[in-house]
Amino acid sequence: MPPWLQLMLDSLPSLLWAGLIFTIPLTLLSFVLGLSLGLVTAVTRLFAPKPLVWLARFYVWIFRGTPLLVQLFVIFYGLPTSTGIVLDAFSAALIGFTLNVGAYTSEIVRAAISSVPRGQWEAAYSIGMSWSQAMARTILPQATRVSVPPLSNTFISLVKDTSLAAAITVPELFQTAQRIVATTYEPLILYIEAALIYLALSSVLSALQERLEKRFERYGGYLEART
Repeated sequence: MPPWLQLMLDSLPSLLWAGLIFTIPLTLLSFVLGLSLGLVTAVTRLFAPKPLVWLARFYVWIFRGTPLLVQLFVIFYGLPTSTGIVLDAFSAALIGFTLNVGAYTSEIVRAAISSVPRGQWEAAYSIGMSWSQAMARTILPQATRVSVPPLSNTFISLVKDTSLAAAITVPELFQTAQRIVATTYEPLILYIEAALIYLALSSVLSALQERLEKRFERYGGYLEART
């Protein structure tokens, strides 16, 4: 067996374990929390009083306009020196990714909600629904169908972006590869292996995205037939 292949096989369990324990949980938690934050931010920008709208727009402006790596450094290294708030690496990464994802998903959700025709609101009100009922039962289901493709792309990008957590010492997949490189002195082989694992994850998620989009297309066709 070639030495490079043996090295890849030897290091594969450690890389997969790091992905299972850190990369995947960090991705899932960040996306769920970020999507929740994005939904609140989007609704605030569309329906809240002006001061809250300005606050939401400022948040989106900051986190969409600055690099994610800088945001992670500010949270992990900056907060302890300036405020005394000390966070472990995983918590700092989770907060950073959540805030970043929230800013991007808020724009996706806002656009999706805005794309629902005004007549859907009027129809919901005409049968006695409150604003919250109309939002939950009529508007959000239709907006979800529109937002699935861009939200799926955001999730796939987040899987790859978690490699930036290595910069703040989170022992996820990429930092594990870096640690193995430090002992084997084979950066090309190890980094290619890490890239292939990310590629495999992204390919699986892309396939799931396609199936999800087709499912929502059928659902959308059903709704159009009903109306």
